[in-house]
Amino acid sequence: MRASEKLAEAINTQVGNEMFASMKYLSIASYFDSEALPTLARFFFRQAEEERAHAMKFLRFLLDVGAPVEIPAIAQPPSGFASAEEAVAMALESEESVTAQIEELVHLAEQERNLSARNLLNWFLEEQLEEESTMGDLLATVRRAGPDRLLDVETYLDREAVNLVGEGTDEA
Repeated sequence: MRASEKLAEAINTQVGNEMFASMKYLSIASYFDSEALPTLARFFFRQAEEERAHAMKFLRFLLDVGAPVEIPAIAQPPSGFASAEEAVAMALESEESVTAQIEELVHLAEQERNLSARNLLNWFLEEQLEEESTMGDLLATVRRAGPDRLLDVETYLDREAVNLVGEGTDEA
C-alpha cells in the first residue's frame, strides 16, 4: 500500500520531530552528566536512543510503502538547564508534544483510510502513553526530592529501571 503525498510528507516531518526529541534528550543527558548524576544521564541517553529508533521506525515505513524520504532539518535543542526539574519538565513537555503530533498523524491516516499507517500509529499511541507516564512520574519524583536530594532520584531510577525503560516493549 502506498502513502499519499500528504501522508508521506507528514511522516517525513515526524522523522524530524523524533530526531529533535532525541537531540533534546541528548542535551538533557549531557546536563545530568555534567552535574555528576550518572543514573539520570544514562536514563536520558537511553531515551535519546529510543527516540532515534522511533524516527527509524517511521523512516522504515516510508521505505516499505515506496514513499520518498525527505528528512527535514533539525533545530538545535535547548541546553543550559537551571535545574533538574527544568530539564525533566522539558522532557515531559516534549513527550506531550510528540503525542499531539502522533494524534494528528492518526487523524490524517484515518481520513485517507490508510490502514497500514493507522496500524503503525497504534503502536506509537501506546508508546506515547507509556512515555508520558514515565516522564510524569520522574518529574513528580524530582519535585518531591527537591534540588538537595537528587541522589535519591538516582536511587529511585536504579530501583525502577526495569519499569522505566519499557521492559517487554518493541522499542524499534
